[in-house]
Amino acid sequence: MTTSLLTDAISFEENSLYEAIISDILEQGYSICDTFFEESLVDLLRNDLQALYHQSELKKAAIGNRINESIEKDIRGDYIQWIDEVKANSVEKKFFERIKDFKNYLNKTCFMGLLHQEFHYAVYPQGTFYKRHIDTFQNDDRRKLSMVCYLNDRSWKTTNGGELVLYPEGLEEITVHPLPGRVVIFESQQLEHEVKKVLNEERLSITGWLKTR
Repeated sequence: MTTSLLTDAISFEENSLYEAIISDILEQGYSICDTFFEESLVDLLRNDLQALYHQSELKKAAIGNRINESIEKDIRGDYIQWIDEVKANSVEKKFFERIKDFKNYLNKTCFMGLLHQEFHYAVYPQGTFYKRHIDTFQNDDRRKLSMVCYLNDRSWKTTNGGELVLYPEGLEEITVHPLPGRVVIFESQQLEHEVKKVLNEERLSITGWLKTR
């Protein structure tokens, strides 16, 4: 059972969805939710990401943080673009409104001290993957919760690959299919994970972190 982050929750204008996520993370270190965002917002975010990708606005992702990063094709193969919250368009602003609401709920009920959020669009072309890793760095441990929202369209098939595999310590691995609108939330400093090779269509998502100071 993971209790390092979410402890002594109290009732504060209780949100049943958020409470279910908190319970999941307390019990197992991760939560999988298919109703975090409205379908209409997922569709609009997908359209924005596809437009950016087709305009070659996304860049090859690197490993490490922004202080010390390198591109390693044998480790990860996705293309990303960070979302500037200050310059966010109307669709991205709705995304951040939901994220901030969730973050504020965690702070008021679980006293997590989350101050910042950072997110980027991500595309995994056919044949790409991201080997097993953890979402924290030796010189930066501010990331507390990792979040992934899948933006694949509704025709996505589980045979397309690109699964997220979670490795809870001492337990069997968990395979998560990147279904449209699905959100996965897990403890950044606790849970190792990987992205399996994408076999067919491009895998689309928004990935990010809730961070302390």
